[in-house]
Formats: sequence, C-alpha cells, structure tokens
Amino acid sequence: MTRYAKEPENPNKTCKARGSYLRVHFKNTREAAKAIKGMHLRKAYRYLRDVIDKKQIIPFRRFNGGVGRKAQVKVHNWTQGRWPKKSAQFLLDLLKNAESN
Repeated sequence: MTRYAKEPENPNKTCKARGSYLRVHFKNTREAAKAIKGMHLRKAYRYLRDVIDKKQIIPFRRFNGGVGRKAQVKVHNWTQGRWPKKSAQFLLDLLKNAESN
C-alpha cells in the first residue's frame, strides 16, 4: 500500500484511488483533477460529464502556455481553459473506482 502525505480528517467519508501509467497527457489531467478537488462525488461526475459535452470548461492555471482564452472560463475567474475529453473520461473512471472501494 502507498503512503500518502496527508491522511483525511474523517476516513469514514473519504476514499482513495490512483492510476499508474495512464495513456493521457499529464498536464491536462493535472488541471482537471485540480478542478474537481474538494467537490462532492455527484458534483464531480456532473462537472466532468459537462466538460466532455463542452458545457463547462477546465481552467488551466499552471500549465497554460499556448492555451487559448475562452469566455466560459470567466466563471472560474480565469482567462485560459480547455475541454480535455480524454483526461475527463479517465478521471470519471477513476471516480467510479474510488466509489466502489
């Protein structure tokens, strides 16, 4: 088992999941994971499905070189964003795995 840097305050209400050697771009996945961090599970599901359908956007805050400006990202108080479909799909699968744990 892996050691994590921080243990959750309430282990009964939290779960952990991780993926290794995923065939997705790291930078896109990092930004998408950062966007859903701290969300409730159902809200994260809805958000990622909306990203796949291009109804909501992922703000690119750290790895934003060459990322175009979009009007949808004004909701997040940022100017640059994308809709990383493949990363969102992998994160949805990871959330389903975490939910079943």
